[in-house]
Amino acid sequence: MLFHSALRKDLSRSFGATVVVLSTIVMTNVLIRTLGDANAGGVNPSEIMLVMGFTVLGHLNSILTLSLFISIVSTLSRMYADSEMVIWFSSGRGLASFAPTIFRFAWPILLTIATLALLLWPWSNRQAQDLSDRYQQRNDIERIAPGQFQESAGGKRVFFIDKETPDNKTGTNVFVSSIEGDIESITSARQGKIEIQNDERILNLKFGQQVLRNTRTGEVRVIEFNDYSVVIDPDVKTNSANAPGMTSTLDLILNPSPRHMGELAWRLGLGLSAVNLMLLALALSTANPRVGRSYHTALALLIFVVYYNMINVGQSWIGSGKVSFTGFLLGLHGSVFVLALLWIAARHLNLSWRKLLSLGRKKPRTAS
Repeated sequence: MLFHSALRKDLSRSFGATVVVLSTIVMTNVLIRTLGDANAGGVNPSEIMLVMGFTVLGHLNSILTLSLFISIVSTLSRMYADSEMVIWFSSGRGLASFAPTIFRFAWPILLTIATLALLLWPWSNRQAQDLSDRYQQRNDIERIAPGQFQESAGGKRVFFIDKETPDNKTGTNVFVSSIEGDIESITSARQGKIEIQNDERILNLKFGQQVLRNTRTGEVRVIEFNDYSVVIDPDVKTNSANAPGMTSTLDLILNPSPRHMGELAWRLGLGLSAVNLMLLALALSTANPRVGRSYHTALALLIFVVYYNMINVGQSWIGSGKVSFTGFLLGLHGSVFVLALLWIAARHLNLSWRKLLSLGRKKPRTAS
């Protein structure tokens, strides 16, 4: 009882501190990137915190996986360094006896990681993308500040407008300058409004005139109108709802295309990698006074980076048809699982390459 409670208490403290540190780092990076997107016009400045929250929620599964891995490595390495492991080993407990206690502590975290990867990951991506698309798809009348020149969404036209309506959907005193081929046009109107119809942006002007000049011949025409409509920036509306990263896990299973299978392998890989990394942490943890305590933490980070990158590479390979879905899951996660078990067994039995080689070199004694 003392063994289980002491180990779980140390793991809880280490895991909580690691989650706080990693979450702070990730939130800082996401905030900087979101501020850059807002400055470039891709995110509504008033929704920065909301977009950042959805983005961090999408990365929470990786944060929890790395936190669990590092907390197990650091806790067990400290126990080795403080000779606590020697006490437990001398009391009859082997390294393999730590696995049930660690799993008892980690199973809620593993379940949370699987839930985040399979359910909340596509939902958070959709929410963040919807906020960005809604801000991008606002009409150009809404983009323009009164008394300022601004390019249209596609950069084909320059607007100058006064906004006097309370809803900011209709502009007055509109000025539009555009060049298409050899024709340069300057249009002015008392009132203007931009609407989206059939994925095309329509500019509706009322009570104005248009001056057309042929830059090659110098011919000039003046047209007065009461109602004038023109298509600007066709197909400006984006549609990213069908992206694999925003598709629910059930839809990925029901529509097994290569890209969907690659995304499904990535989501399942996050949960499987969390289990494998927990076992690798148990096998990796030790103390060597010659290299210091930070050695195993650095090695753990290297293992996590390589493993996580292999999951991303596998997603690309499955999406391009280079490997099969089942073959990749068994090849990567199955091999890591077997390697972790063999490593734990070797350390539990106190085996080493030197002992195995020395056993092979021993010659049988001959009777005298």
